[in-house]
Amino acid sequence: MRSIELLPLDRAERVELAAGWLAQKENAQWLDFGDGRRVMTPALLKIMTQRPSHFLRLYTSPRDGTPIGLCGLNDIDRIARTATFWGLAGDKSFRNRGYGTLAARAFLSLVFAELGLHSIHTWVAEGNPSLRIGERLHYHYIGRQRQCHVIDGRLVDRLLFDLLASEHRALNESGAPHDGEAPGRRAVAEEA
Repeated sequence: MRSIELLPLDRAERVELAAGWLAQKENAQWLDFGDGRRVMTPALLKIMTQRPSHFLRLYTSPRDGTPIGLCGLNDIDRIARTATFWGLAGDKSFRNRGYGTLAARAFLSLVFAELGLHSIHTWVAEGNPSLRIGERLHYHYIGRQRQCHVIDGRLVDRLLFDLLASEHRALNESGAPHDGEAPGRRAVAEEA
């Protein structure tokens, strides 16, 4: 079996594929690209790939190298060395097999090293099953934005998380979180 690869959106067919995934309601409802924009056109996605405030990669199936999902950073701040992480499974037939977690782990290793980032934060709209990926990557729960995300006309909370480069490196080197704690559901449940 091959390993998951991270492919740049440097070809028109890759941009089209990713934009198609981003336009699907089952993906777009969980995202926010600013100003309430959730659907990404190929033209807008192409512009994102050319801006230093974004970093995007398709990830592939370890079976045959077919692109199956997308990982990205928005709001890259080169001075504070921070960014916002997001991702999605484009090909839903590969969901619930751990590929999203493997891809996100590889992506985080890449961006922490290549971009020299210190901290990456993310948010997950309440009810999104991808919360499990953040838990597996040992993101730290840092708070909640209440009723700020709309799904099917209903306001839901966003759960906020962050991860330091040193925590990610420690986890990858030891296979266990640096402090023995697995954040996420417990912290979220305790707050509720």
